[in-house]
Amino acid sequence: MRKYWGIIFTLVLLGACQEEKVVVNHDALKISPIEDPIVTRFGFNFKEFNVHHDTIKYGDSFGELMLKNKVEYPKIATISEKFRDTFDVRKIRVGKPYLILKSKDTSEQAQVFIYQNNPIDYTVVDFRDSVQVYKGKKRVKYVEREVSGIIETNLSEAILNQGIDYSVTHNLANVFAWTIDFSRLQKNDKFKIIYKEKYINDTVYAGSEPLNAAFFEHNGIPLYAFAYEADSLKNQVDYYDHEANNLRRAFLKMPVEFGRLSSRYNLKRRIRYYGYKVRPHKGTDFAAPIGTPILATADGTVTESTRRGGNGKYVKIRHNETYSTQYLHMKNQNVKKGQFVRQGDVIGWVGMTGNTGGPHVCYRFWKNGKQVDPLREELPQVEPLAEALRPAFYAHINPIKEQLDCIVFPEKIEEDELLTLNEIDGTK
Repeated sequence: MRKYWGIIFTLVLLGACQEEKVVVNHDALKISPIEDPIVTRFGFNFKEFNVHHDTIKYGDSFGELMLKNKVEYPKIATISEKFRDTFDVRKIRVGKPYLILKSKDTSEQAQVFIYQNNPIDYTVVDFRDSVQVYKGKKRVKYVEREVSGIIETNLSEAILNQGIDYSVTHNLANVFAWTIDFSRLQKNDKFKIIYKEKYINDTVYAGSEPLNAAFFEHNGIPLYAFAYEADSLKNQVDYYDHEANNLRRAFLKMPVEFGRLSSRYNLKRRIRYYGYKVRPHKGTDFAAPIGTPILATADGTVTESTRRGGNGKYVKIRHNETYSTQYLHMKNQNVKKGQFVRQGDVIGWVGMTGNTGGPHVCYRFWKNGKQVDPLREELPQVEPLAEALRPAFYAHINPIKEQLDCIVFPEKIEEDELLTLNEIDGTK
């Protein structure tokens, strides 16, 4: 009997559920329109403007561009005169991208001019109300990257084959420029590097930062390099080895990164063209393709940047009361007389001006007013890190050194293995 009462109770419940009216709140089901999120670029809501994208073309000037876009001349003059430190209108460069944000009315008058100095930095000229000029930066994400490689032919190939920016090659060469002759690398030399890549809006590659640390094994000799700011007041980062020795020297080994030594300093040189008469060669020649950057081998002040006779276009730098250097046969100079340059700055480009049989830079070196052979000179070194600063330095580099040591070199495929792989792939 109890069983039947249970069945009846269940049927009653089902009937109640079926008869229950469902009350729907139609107002609650109304879907509110979804508003598009406000997207800003360079700090502006582009929906409020007519946006014009373009690049600086040959012959363009800031004044003419603004006049064409209905900016009043007094405002243009104000920018040129009062905001030169922030935005020098004379230095806009061909190929640089810019944007003009125009009003949405029929006049389409320029409201804002945005000049993109580089992928990250930009300058804003706001014409609305009183003129404002200011600099800005896009949001940048930094991603640490570890890279290793084994030299088969040259350093550039070992790095570029991994899809890495050439600037990383340049930075690595700069770090070890005083201790390694990169024109004489050996097959199976090895390297490891730690550095950061920059990305705009998380996805757009924007270049790389200077190396954080590096390891190079050259001729079986291991070399370490760690970036470290020893003096925060000077805000200068140098590279030190694992024993706190500064890797920088007073002079670079050579004025081009990957040039080839083609002719040494030789006071007894005889030239066939002159009947084998003695024609002293007081320079050291480094052959390199036309357009290769020529670097200042040490800090100093430019005393000459001109063209003269067989020297062609050249630059001369006074480093101190003892040393001066000269760089001949340039395609073009990149510095002016009186300018102070830092070691590694590009002062010109390899060319063939003056008396020369091929593209190269003739590097001349003076000590106490006399030309000498830079490859035979015992050049001064930079002082190592002070003893008082070493505990902090070691605490800084120890985990980085461990990270470097743990980076694995790529496996080298032997020739017989490569043949087998080719047969499998059907490429043989």
